[in-house]
Amino acid sequence: MAESAVGHGAQSATTPLAPNQRKRAIAALLVVTSVWGATFIWMKQALNELQPEIEAYGSNRVVGVLVAARFAIAALVMVVFFPKARAALRDKEQWKGGALLGGVMLVGFVTQMIGLDEINPAVSAFLTSLYVVFTALITIFMTKSQPSRVLMFGVLLATFGAGFIQGPPHLTWGFGEVMTVVCAVFFALHIIYTQRITQVMDPVGVTQTSFAVVALGAVAMVLLLGGGRSIEEWRFIFADGVFIPVLCLGIGGSFFCLLLLNMYQRYLHPIQAAIIYALEPVWATTYGLGLGLVDWSAWILIGGGALFLGNIVVELFTHADSEE
Repeated sequence: MAESAVGHGAQSATTPLAPNQRKRAIAALLVVTSVWGATFIWMKQALNELQPEIEAYGSNRVVGVLVAARFAIAALVMVVFFPKARAALRDKEQWKGGALLGGVMLVGFVTQMIGLDEINPAVSAFLTSLYVVFTALITIFMTKSQPSRVLMFGVLLATFGAGFIQGPPHLTWGFGEVMTVVCAVFFALHIIYTQRITQVMDPVGVTQTSFAVVALGAVAMVLLLGGGRSIEEWRFIFADGVFIPVLCLGIGGSFFCLLLLNMYQRYLHPIQAAIIYALEPVWATTYGLGLGLVDWSAWILIGGGALFLGNIVVELFTHADSEE
């Protein structure tokens, strides 16, 4: 597989990246972040309705069931609407790519979930935002090349903005913090391997197999935690106030966003993609303010401003470089 050009859009060694491909990729990933920003609201709505189940089964098992349902819905939609998705289920190579992408996604979700059980959302947001830094560090290690100063400046701004948009985090470095840092590493790996795998495999096919891997992995996790033995523990997905948010998570957060991501991220440098993804908390905070779930503070302007500035600087300078 061809390495990405440092400081430019991801491209093969023989095919130059067209400017319109890059523009479409940036627009697509911005749409992804806007939908991802709503996923925390949908998950919060579902979890609020499932408080009795959380008390009975534990939060980890309940969230595991929600993750399994979310990705099962996404996989089902793929099978219904895309012949390539159905064909991928019989393709060993597509399963290899899906196993890698789905595996790192699953570990990221699980470690984030474990961490959230012990730390507050502001700390979780800051530590999760370190995936931008880890994306840069892992890319440097894997490509043996130094990203441009513009990209690294964007990394710093995006990490600060995403981490501080809800105010300064208060770290104690307990088990929850460590698990969330592990989550950030695996989210960074997902960004990097998405860019690599979708350059050589059909994005639709590998999206389908990755959905299947996450859904099956989440089911296995619930079983390993001692749950899932009774139909009641799975039936609560269809409860009032739960099914619609889970449906939105499956169709919007997983099917729509990850398919779009797999189709377009390959046209960008993985570090720039990570910086764009860091805009997710801006959308989440905006939606939260509109619904009264988030309290206004000056940190929203500071963090959001840093995120927007990081993206604008990277886009202006990397676009100028690519035009040369």
